[in-house]
Amino acid sequence: MKVILVNGSPHKKGCTHTALTEIEKTLNEEGLDSEIFWIGIKPLAGCTACKSCAKTGQCIFDDSVNEFLEIACDADGFIFGSPVHYAAISGAMTSFMDRAFYTDLQAGKKTFYMKPAAGIVSARRAGTTAAFDQLIKYFTISEMPVISSRYWNMVHGGKPEDVENDLEGLQIMRVLARNMAFFLKCKEAGLKAGVQLPVKEQYIFTNFIR
Repeated sequence: MKVILVNGSPHKKGCTHTALTEIEKTLNEEGLDSEIFWIGIKPLAGCTACKSCAKTGQCIFDDSVNEFLEIACDADGFIFGSPVHYAAISGAMTSFMDRAFYTDLQAGKKTFYMKPAAGIVSARRAGTTAAFDQLIKYFTISEMPVISSRYWNMVHGGKPEDVENDLEGLQIMRVLARNMAFFLKCKEAGLKAGVQLPVKEQYIFTNFIR
């Protein structure tokens, strides 16, 4: 089983990476494979709702979003991490998440369906809970079981060394990793025992204004 950890920070080895590394180490101790995927520093356009992805299966903007979706189909779980910018996830991470999840939906690939996910955020001081809530919304609209820890998934610090000294934050990351590993093992055991995935209903779209 494999978990992909997405680093949505412009700093490849910054605070967000430090938190994800703690998770990765614990996942490996639990016998799971893992990979940290960095979204990079190249500009990421927001989704334009052109819906070309419904025809091609890829986003029209060929960048790290398509690179991620190529490997995401083989993953069993996901952890998305972002720094906090103005009490929200980074602008690049917002574009990345919007396009990755919209492309998968329009293409009908079910890359994320019933795969567990978690979000983590990193901040010097505040804005963490708002950013954390933003990440979770992508999971709940995609029928992804949300993995929790014993507190909201956040670390604090202005530089990696600060995060390394955030002992509670690092513990939260380790607990999160163990909970992810437990869920994945339970899911695997259930499927092997014959437990079926939920019946999928066709989407019903309604508008509030008629």
